[in-house]
Amino acid sequence: MADPKNPGQFGNRKDTLEQASKGGRASTGSFGRPNAADPHEAGRKGCTGTADGGRAEGRPAQPRRQLASRRTASVGSVARSRASNITREPGYAPDMVNFGYFLASEQYGPKELVEQAKRAEQAGFERLWISDHFHPWNDAEGQSPFVWGTIGALSEATDLPVTTAVTCPTVRIHPVIIAQAAATAAVQLDGKFILGVGSGEALNEHILGNPWPSPAVRLEMLEEAIQLIRRLHRGGTINHRGQYYTVQDARIYTLPDAPVPIYISGFAPRATQLAARIGDGFCTVLPDADAVDAFRTEGGGAKPVQAGAKVSWSRDEESGLDAAHRLWANELLPGQLSQTLPRPRDFEDAMSLVDRESTRNHFATGPDPERHIRQLRQYLDAGVDELYVQQIGPDLDGFFTAWEKEIQPALS
Repeated sequence: MADPKNPGQFGNRKDTLEQASKGGRASTGSFGRPNAADPHEAGRKGCTGTADGGRAEGRPAQPRRQLASRRTASVGSVARSRASNITREPGYAPDMVNFGYFLASEQYGPKELVEQAKRAEQAGFERLWISDHFHPWNDAEGQSPFVWGTIGALSEATDLPVTTAVTCPTVRIHPVIIAQAAATAAVQLDGKFILGVGSGEALNEHILGNPWPSPAVRLEMLEEAIQLIRRLHRGGTINHRGQYYTVQDARIYTLPDAPVPIYISGFAPRATQLAARIGDGFCTVLPDADAVDAFRTEGGGAKPVQAGAKVSWSRDEESGLDAAHRLWANELLPGQLSQTLPRPRDFEDAMSLVDRESTRNHFATGPDPERHIRQLRQYLDAGVDELYVQQIGPDLDGFFTAWEKEIQPALS
């Protein structure tokens, strides 16, 4: 990211990123925990789920909703969800949720991710989510392959649709390059690709040495980046001199038959409003019915809602808890820490503040299928259309067997 006073990348922006915009938290990019103390999180405190199926605070869990817009997907052309042009894949039906597998780039190398995708397809998962990171959250996770290389390998290994969860197209990588990468991925996957985007975390985006923008500025940058990506996906040569980006004589020659759908992640009202206004869908990791309702009522309507969840299946509860606490306790960090901490070792220090019982309450661990079913059912009750599940612990065979024989049938 260039100096915002330099027109090379960000055009004629005269003020610095820190001065550009003031306002509360408006995150779309972090899959950490929301800041319940922030006024922009009003109405969300206590709405995150617990592994035992209850609510931390606030309203009780609701029965599963009978939404006419609910749908499941078969392998086919990816859903188009623009408000002016909503189409659905063959096989979408009311009152059904599509289940996908969540590939954790922070925890596994590219060959392991491809192997997991093949096993997920065999176990009945119908889609893939894949995280896009430069750094893992902590050194114990230990991986972070370049997601676009992995997606290319996935296109040759499975027939499943793929969504990035999520890509930041604003700081570390220019949106023009993301547009080219997404177009290529869509061609490789025969159109079964969705670009999930968010405003990012300092963990991944600070590496070029630039100041980390405020939440409001990051949303502005994200909106301009999405506009650029869509223009490039329509074909032809574009020139652009905007508030944050300058593009000169750019054209993408390798394009899919239709523009790539762009889903936006959001954990606060302004980010959710942006997703509803310009996104083709919505991404979250919270079983938050209020956020799903807000997305739909703010303009999201029948656009798909994707959610991701993590479990730690194991032969005994304590070993599953060991893995979850060691690798993913960062998910329980409060406030904006997940967006502002710059290094994996900073997350490791902060994770030491998370006690083991909090991790136990957050993740379903062990072999009891009912515990996993209760955690995942919260997302269905919140009204999501697609639920992506990640196995944390090392016993992938045990997880995929339990999913196919016990967990997925109970959720369908």
